[in-house]
Amino acid sequence: MLDNLSQRLAGVVKKLRGQARLTEENIQEALREVRMALLEADVALPVVKDFVSKVREKAVGEEVIGSLTPGQTLVGVVHRELTELMGGSHAALDLATQPPAIVLMAGLQGAGKTTTTGKLGKLLRERMKKKVLAVSADVYRPAAIEQLKTVAAQAGMDFFPSSVGQKPVDIANAAVDYARKHHYDVLLLDTAGRLAIDEPMMAEIRALHAAVKPIETLFVVDAMLGQDAVNTARAFNEALPLTGVVLTKLDGDARGGAALSVRHVTGKPLKFAGVGEKLSGLEEFHPERMASRILGMGDILGLVEEARRGVDEEKAREFAQKLKSGKGFDLNDFKEQLLQMRKMGGIGSLLDKLPAQFSQAAGQLQGGVEEKTLGRIEGIINSMTPLERAKPDILKASRKRRIAAGAGVSVQEVNRLLNQFGQTQKVMKQFSKGGMQKLMRGMKGMLPGMMR
Repeated sequence: MLDNLSQRLAGVVKKLRGQARLTEENIQEALREVRMALLEADVALPVVKDFVSKVREKAVGEEVIGSLTPGQTLVGVVHRELTELMGGSHAALDLATQPPAIVLMAGLQGAGKTTTTGKLGKLLRERMKKKVLAVSADVYRPAAIEQLKTVAAQAGMDFFPSSVGQKPVDIANAAVDYARKHHYDVLLLDTAGRLAIDEPMMAEIRALHAAVKPIETLFVVDAMLGQDAVNTARAFNEALPLTGVVLTKLDGDARGGAALSVRHVTGKPLKFAGVGEKLSGLEEFHPERMASRILGMGDILGLVEEARRGVDEEKAREFAQKLKSGKGFDLNDFKEQLLQMRKMGGIGSLLDKLPAQFSQAAGQLQGGVEEKTLGRIEGIINSMTPLERAKPDILKASRKRRIAAGAGVSVQEVNRLLNQFGQTQKVMKQFSKGGMQKLMRGMKGMLPGMMR
């Protein structure tokens, strides 16, 4: 996410070493680099001009104090301005109304509205403990209604049926009436999209808005559209009283210009970012944290929140107690740790929130343990007997051949897994003895040995 911008801004810091303070002269070249980095990230030109002007105004004359370098001081200014550019502070979803709180999802076809509706429903149900109903008013796209029905079931929320023969406004009114009578907290209304903005589409969505009076009108836009995403957001903002923006596929966009431009152009806050295809891949958008990630500082708060949501505390306690008692770390434990990692969004999601100084080790991890690899490891362990998982030492050639055949992999992959497990087991032994320094040394030794 936003890799290109992060790399360019990291280069700016190196150019200011050895300076006593920030002056017009010594930040001129640095600001030129900042400008080029933003333009390459597909940030709108007016936004770039305004941003660079504000950074120059705040940075010139800024004292380089304490142990900070001029580069670090400039980064502090850029961080503050990036945060401000993206909205300043987190704008939470507003559900403070008499139930049901109606959330209207708007956007072009292909932006990911239906999937985002499912992701939002899952988030509201699991994190905010809301009773959620979803309905589709898309009577034009083939199988749109059926798609939302499937997504709603996967997200664990209820679905209000509709059909292509109905009028969108009638569907919406019927869903609101049903939600009110059955005491739903939130109604998510998925609307029709088009391949391009047209007047009939805008007239329909305005009519829907007038009929149901949603407390939230979220514009869903594909971050990978870059500048087009910003222009589309502007058009929707002129037609509808938007309350927020959801950027989808942000993890697939190395440039990230849309994330930096949409708030400035529309004046509406970025409320969520879609990352990954799974229904758990929706993050609340925090401008300060995103600015930290862009500048290579990571998002430790986000990482902690992810861990709290993904880790089973009871199992974590049992695991810690087992290590402490000296009972050892077996392949059942190894599999359980992989499952916990998956619940936290996978290795890619975790690494994206780590500070840049861990990028080398992170790169080795990400190159080795991808989603498919986690699935293969799980398959290999599942092909073992309970005794083999508890006592991997008994795995000789004949057993390995049987396990490989059962998991549909080669014997070499079984051996790689066992080598990786052996390294992890050593680390866990050191951890159980309380040796943190030994643990860190063990981790360094383990990283290059991850499965490829």
